[in-house]
Amino acid sequence: MKKTQELDRTYISGIQQIGIGVSNFGEAWKWYILNFGMDIRMFEEKAMAEYMLPHTNGKSWERHACLAMNIMGGGGFEIWQHTQHTPLAPTFDLQLGDLGIIAGKIKSNNVQAAYEHLKDADRLTEVMKDPTGRETFFLKDPYNNIWQVLEEHVTFMDKKKPTGGSFGVTIGTTQPEKAMELYSNIMAYDKVAYDITDTFDNFKGLPGGQGKFRRILLQHSEVRKGPFSRLFGPTEIELVQTLDRTPEKIYKDRIWGDLGFIHICFDILNMKLLKEECTSKGFPFTVDSDIHPSGKPFDMGEAAGHFAYVEDPDGTLIEFVETHKIPITKRFGWYLNLWNRKDVTKPLPDWILKLVRFMKAKPKKL
Repeated sequence: MKKTQELDRTYISGIQQIGIGVSNFGEAWKWYILNFGMDIRMFEEKAMAEYMLPHTNGKSWERHACLAMNIMGGGGFEIWQHTQHTPLAPTFDLQLGDLGIIAGKIKSNNVQAAYEHLKDADRLTEVMKDPTGRETFFLKDPYNNIWQVLEEHVTFMDKKKPTGGSFGVTIGTTQPEKAMELYSNIMAYDKVAYDITDTFDNFKGLPGGQGKFRRILLQHSEVRKGPFSRLFGPTEIELVQTLDRTPEKIYKDRIWGDLGFIHICFDILNMKLLKEECTSKGFPFTVDSDIHPSGKPFDMGEAAGHFAYVEDPDGTLIEFVETHKIPITKRFGWYLNLWNRKDVTKPLPDWILKLVRFMKAKPKKL
């Protein structure tokens, strides 16, 4: 098998994580562990965010971040706190259709049980059906982030947990066709599960959800490939266009890492070819960790790889990560170099992925 950098195409393996800017790292992570089961500590580090200058007013900022996963499967959360700068909230009340990530999607194979489990959260809607017939409901966490719990039966481990990890996002857009050039043509979300313009009962509990919207649900027709594809599972992106008002940019007058959903990150193979394709199709990398003033490679300490960012047509930040090394179990000091594998597109064996369960974070110690 060719090495990663010699593959003849790019592979999107799945959603690695949703970035969430918070003002109290330990408090927020504890809430996400107790409510969403995000208790696997893939990495945690305090360091300078040196690469993000195009999105941080040209200045490096110190931050405290972790990648938290759920062994049931799905993508993780990158919980991210500025430590040199008081993270800012939007100066206006966010409404459905505003430009950026307006909601994160959480998978559940028992939505009714998840609804009961989350009874202490701010549940914005009752359990209803989405346009595909799946059970779903929306809630708001204590940090003003909206989540959609959605029926999804593809899970990895510990199937009795009420929720798994991240399953997708809802993104506000004013240019859905142009956005699909990125999400469908480049990132292979090539299946349109629905494209509907109407008012929607299961939106009516959301801020601004009473209006008329165009909703486009994008899924992928091919099973994803890559080391972590079994853990991530299938994913989706929903584009929402408000038709009754002019939407605001969620990160207007704020910087990357401020409060709320800061990006969505995809685990990929073949960053070199992806960069060429994004550039040729009008979505050039705004950040590339191969390009650094000191010429040093990206290294998160306990994990290493190559990351990059693009913006969709309305400025939503999309991160791509090609992972080179990960900790499998710090208890035994075992790290996995993914570039040494003969077939880099093949999922890691389940027994290896299941070892991450030994990397649980203890809520009382956060």
